[in-house]
Amino acid sequence: MICCCIFDLDGTLLNTLAALELTTNRMLERFGYGPADEAHIRKFVGDGYKMLVERALLYAGDAELRHYTEVLGVYQELFEKLCMYEVKPYDGIRELLTGLKKRGIRIAVLSNKPHERTVDNIEGIFGMDYFDVVAGEQEGIPRKPDPAGVRRILDILACRPEECLYFGDTNTDMKTGLGAGLTTVGVTWGFRGRAELAEYHPQYIIDRPEEVFEKILQS
Repeated sequence: MICCCIFDLDGTLLNTLAALELTTNRMLERFGYGPADEAHIRKFVGDGYKMLVERALLYAGDAELRHYTEVLGVYQELFEKLCMYEVKPYDGIRELLTGLKKRGIRIAVLSNKPHERTVDNIEGIFGMDYFDVVAGEQEGIPRKPDPAGVRRILDILACRPEECLYFGDTNTDMKTGLGAGLTTVGVTWGFRGRAELAEYHPQYIIDRPEEVFEKILQS
């Protein structure tokens, strides 16, 4: 019996790539660097904004990360203004969430995006209080793939690991779900691809949100 579903945000629930690309490239431009293309932005994201900034600077040629500390502040400043730029849910996500709620399954978000921006994205698209728990990166809680964030959500929702599905689109997400002992579902519509997900042997890999009801929750 499934009690809850925990979703990654970027590349799983919402297509946030345009916002991430715009923020990253404006950040790089401010320090005199050229832009990164979409293919590289897809690889920069997934492990929190600090790692994104580090990867972007290395890509731009700042091998010694001379500007790292200053750039972190600039990224946060820009992202606060740009985090909703062209953000939209993936096809079928609204229907998936509605179907889960109708079945009495609790839904939660666990993201490595800063918590305030995670809330901005979720409330901006789905409204307030649509999800039972919304959690971004917060001080005192290790970011994914550490299982601490998952365990906190399970405690809040009073669910056991074996009663929960975890959804994500990157290797970080596969490590998170499997490491926390959850049935883990890789989604191919996000920022990475099937090959990366398959390396970690999640219990399921799906290409469309509808497959949750077709293959996992048939009853």
